[in-house]
Amino acid sequence: MGLFNKWKKKVEVEPYRISAPVAGKVIDIKDTNDQVFNSEALGKGVGIIASEKQITAPIGGQIVSFFPTKHAVGIKTDKGVELLIHVGIDTVELNGKHFISMKKQGDTVVRGDILLKVDFDAIREAGYDPTVLMVVTNTAQYAQIKCNLGNKSNNDIIIEIEE
Repeated sequence: MGLFNKWKKKVEVEPYRISAPVAGKVIDIKDTNDQVFNSEALGKGVGIIASEKQITAPIGGQIVSFFPTKHAVGIKTDKGVELLIHVGIDTVELNGKHFISMKKQGDTVVRGDILLKVDFDAIREAGYDPTVLMVVTNTAQYAQIKCNLGNKSNNDIIIEIEE
């Protein structure tokens, strides 16, 4: 048995890399103003204080949920990673106002596809926190989820998932 072990190679698995869905300041999910998200009850992730008005697909996959109120999108990759992008806190109450959807539930997307156009100024003026929340909803399936914080451009890698 020992004779063959020297030829076995340890296979390094590349982490899944999740891009920023919008440019802005990426903060720890625990520092956001939503108790459900900051408790990590829905999974590990980040908050983003957006500096642009478009939300793009942070990874390729299928849109498995697109709320009628347009404030939240769920994407599942072919490898099983499940992401939830939630635009703003309590913005479900806006009933889609200030959001324009560019995709729909069931669509297949690639990284960088525009999902939503959002008027963050109008959301803020309406009295809502416009922080974009993005979490890996099936966090428990992975060994580690690392979040890269700070100022990021759209499509910079902000989450790395290791099996």
